[in-house]
Amino acid sequence: MRSFRTLLQLIGLLAVLLLFFTSIELMGDSFKLMGSDFAKMLLETTANPFVGLFVGILATSLVQSSSTVTTMAVTLVAGGGLSISGAIPIIMGANIGTSVTNTIVSLGSVSRKDEFGRAMAGATVHDFFNLLAVALLFPIELFTHVISKSAAWLTNVAYGIHADKLLSPVQVVVDPIAAFIAQQAGENGFLVLGIGLVFLFISLRYLVILLKALVLGRSERLLHKYIFGAPALSMLFGVLITFFVQSSSITTSLIVPLVAAGLVTVPQIFPFVLGANVGTTMTALLAALAAAASGSPEAGIAALTVAFAHLTFNMLGILIFFPIPKLRNIPIKLAESLGQLSIKNRGYALGYILCVFFVVPLLMILATNNFNLTYDPEPPSPQSVETTVPPESEPLVEPVEADSIPAF
Repeated sequence: MRSFRTLLQLIGLLAVLLLFFTSIELMGDSFKLMGSDFAKMLLETTANPFVGLFVGILATSLVQSSSTVTTMAVTLVAGGGLSISGAIPIIMGANIGTSVTNTIVSLGSVSRKDEFGRAMAGATVHDFFNLLAVALLFPIELFTHVISKSAAWLTNVAYGIHADKLLSPVQVVVDPIAAFIAQQAGENGFLVLGIGLVFLFISLRYLVILLKALVLGRSERLLHKYIFGAPALSMLFGVLITFFVQSSSITTSLIVPLVAAGLVTVPQIFPFVLGANVGTTMTALLAALAAAASGSPEAGIAALTVAFAHLTFNMLGILIFFPIPKLRNIPIKLAESLGQLSIKNRGYALGYILCVFFVVPLLMILATNNFNLTYDPEPPSPQSVETTVPPESEPLVEPVEADSIPAF
């Protein structure tokens, strides 16, 4: 009888997860229907690094997917519509904007005070880490080009690698369902958003109930021992799961109900969140590798440099903040403090989302649009991106002449 009940709970969990993933997809689709053209226009009109940074935040908040924005940036760079110097700040901003989804997910617990406080803390630890990483690394990159130089070095190493885009197994199931619902809604962005929000709140409510029932006892011990156990292992799980679903929004949103239910704590999920940050860079990297394999050498160089800059930025952020306990605790304490404030007044949570992800980026784009700041990272050396082949073989990729590389 107990095993039958567990089986029913597992089936219910799969159904609720499908509803949850569909809600995330519908929310992303709704913003694409309402704002994808606006996001693309923003990406193409970056006047300086500050504008690029806040454009990355705003564009990612609109489409609710850093994978979409970073891939779009890589595609624009490969097509010559965006320079490396314009794309790297956008990539940094996208890291902040991507956390809007899991923060919105925390609102699913808004009617339950203590649960909402935990959910808000669990969601915003991702936000605060990304905000702190950008606040530290953005000015360092402007003055030292450490991220772009590291990305150029990685491009020199990786150029010539051929890779096909991987198709996320989750998206294979979810995409047709979301597309059907959007079609039935007349592709009205606001209506699709409403349906997505309804699905989100229903799925979150039952997700918390089912997770509580399933992870109590031995399952809970396994959860603490492996996925949220040793920090290094937890980080690895974050990388792998995010790579599997190709969306950090999904993986980080999925753990919010666990924190809300009190099954895990904010310090426990923090390494997993950092791993998800690294895992999400793989989508743009795969797109860049595909561009390098099928496009011109110049496009491949530029696209790979931008994708590796995304990876380098996330890795540097982890190396700076995670090993030192005092630094590691800063985003955790900030998130827990915001969670406590949200218990006292729900308005803090809503104000935080609106200000950090929409109002402030838009105002900063307008305020910094006329800044005259030069940011011109050097592209990879063309001499080091030639493909090594046996002397008697034809080269797989024509060597890139120095004069043929556009100035970025």
